[in-house]
Amino acid sequence: MANDSAGRDARDSPDLLVTLKPSSGRPLREQLADALKDAVRTGRLRAGAQLPSTRALAADLSVSRGVVVDAYAQLAAEGFFTSFPGSGTHVAATFQLPRVEPVAQQTPIPAPAGAVEFDLRADRPDLALFPRRKWVAATRDAVRELADGDLGYGDPLGSSGLRVDLASYLARVRGAVAAPDGLLVVAGVTQGLVLLARQLAAQGHDALAVEDPGSRRLQQVLDHTGLRLVPVPVDRDGLDVSALAATNARAVLCTPAHQFPTGAVLSPYRRSALVRWAMERDNLIIEDDHDAVFRWDRMPMGCLQGLDPQRVALLGSVSRSLAPGLRLGWVVPPAPLLAPLAAAKRDADGGSPVIEQHALARLIEMGAFDRHLRRARKVYRARRDALLAALEQQLGGWTVTGAAAGLHVWLQPAGEVDAAALVAAAAARGVAIEATAATYGQPAPLTGLVLGYARLDNVYATEAVARLADAAREVGAPA
Repeated sequence: MANDSAGRDARDSPDLLVTLKPSSGRPLREQLADALKDAVRTGRLRAGAQLPSTRALAADLSVSRGVVVDAYAQLAAEGFFTSFPGSGTHVAATFQLPRVEPVAQQTPIPAPAGAVEFDLRADRPDLALFPRRKWVAATRDAVRELADGDLGYGDPLGSSGLRVDLASYLARVRGAVAAPDGLLVVAGVTQGLVLLARQLAAQGHDALAVEDPGSRRLQQVLDHTGLRLVPVPVDRDGLDVSALAATNARAVLCTPAHQFPTGAVLSPYRRSALVRWAMERDNLIIEDDHDAVFRWDRMPMGCLQGLDPQRVALLGSVSRSLAPGLRLGWVVPPAPLLAPLAAAKRDADGGSPVIEQHALARLIEMGAFDRHLRRARKVYRARRDALLAALEQQLGGWTVTGAAAGLHVWLQPAGEVDAAALVAAAAARGVAIEATAATYGQPAPLTGLVLGYARLDNVYATEAVARLADAAREVGAPA
């Protein structure tokens, strides 16, 4: 059994969400075997689906490869998995998927015009990593295979093929409860959020709770939806659910996987409390799955929507994983919201681009999307590690948080700093940064810098941080 994946490159392995509890006292092999069985029985792993290589899954879970080999062997013996030399391990074809009924960026202080040598803004991924050849091949396949009728406006929910692949992907990787006919393809998270907010306003909602600090850009978009925004504090454990419960808001927008800008991950206790808040009051959670596919120093954590699909609307896109210019995202809403959201999407733009939808579906089907993410994670992790080392060396008195996931860190100075002066001083040295000197438009002292590392090559991290430290000294900030 160990040979089923030993020879395959870990970069070629598909992703899979599995959560283990090392402190529980149960053997990890048993926990893993039970988790994989549950994934098959609930349909998160479909019949015939390829499993990650033993080496790749062991690395993802931070366990020995022997744990994964033993678990795979056990499930193969029980008939859940099949394994053949050279083709890896797959879910046995006898297991059929049960039908599931449908049931952020901060506005930066602008830097003065000038040459940017080191871009530490967190507004987009490294677009040079976009898998151009695979995308061209996927697009070519889509154009060749599409019937003439497929090039029309089509289903307002989106391409049926893409919805099938997205539903399977979200169940496998994010633990979502998603069915193809319960998912809406949209032009990114922003459009999905606007559609949801306007539907809430139409249903009589007058307020939407939002994270504070949070994304100014999304706040500016939401200002035009008719909802009053209610800021709720964020701390190291994420959204303060007790503070949320004290408001009269019946819906909340949150980023549990990696909060922007603080980088906080919603703690297990807060996750339970937030779902309980929604269940007990029949409220809605709008979950922006921001940067969920990029995690470094923590165990994988599924989406909130998988805990309560009737009260959580899941938002996601490929803007960070592939490129924002594709304008492809998804909403997995509670069942009663699906039809009005689809109608609003149809009225807004007639539907998302057909060829791009089919190309993305093809990319997922042939495993190229998973392989791209593995390559991107390797690059981004190296860049993160280089940035953290440089910060420790040259700005050791400042506090770094939010480094366990995502593509940015939150850097807190040792004292108050003139935000505009620091941004300008850094820009004069060729370093582009974002300063969170305001929260939802309310005046506030500088509480942190958002340092994005997606486009900072690790060999330049030391020089970039040296210039940032020099800029900090110029404006009187202690290093």
